[in-house]
Amino acid sequence: MGLTLTGYGLLATTGLYWAYRRRQTDAPPAGLRLLHLTLGIALVLLVLLLLAIGIVGTLGEYGRLGHSVHLPLGLSVVGLVLASAWSASRISPARPWARTLHLALNGGLALTLAGVGLSGWQVVQKYL
Repeated sequence: MGLTLTGYGLLATTGLYWAYRRRQTDAPPAGLRLLHLTLGIALVLLVLLLLAIGIVGTLGEYGRLGHSVHLPLGLSVVGLVLASAWSASRISPARPWARTLHLALNGGLALTLAGVGLSGWQVVQKYL
C-alpha cells in the first residue's frame, strides 16, 4: 500500500508540474510525459497485484470475501485507477472533457485511497 501511495504522489506531482508548464510559455520537459505514463502504468499494475493478493489472502484466511468495508473500497480504487487510465488515453485537444474527467477521477482516487488505507489497517490488525 505504501508503494501505491508513493506512486500516486509521484503521479500527482508530475501531473501538477506538467499542468503548470503547459500554462507557461515553456514546453514541458521532454521526458515528463514518458515518466508520467510509466508511473501510471506501474500504478495500474500495482493496484491489480494488490487486488489479487488481497483476494487470495482473504480467501485463504477466512474462506470468503466481504467481511469488511475494505473490499468495496478496494474495488473502488481498482475501478477509479482503471477509469483514470482510460480517461488519460482519451486526452487530446479534440476531447477537452477527458482531461477534466481524468482530474476528477484522480481526486476521487485520493479520497478512496485514504479510505482503503484506513480500512486496510483494520484488516491487518485482524491478521495479527
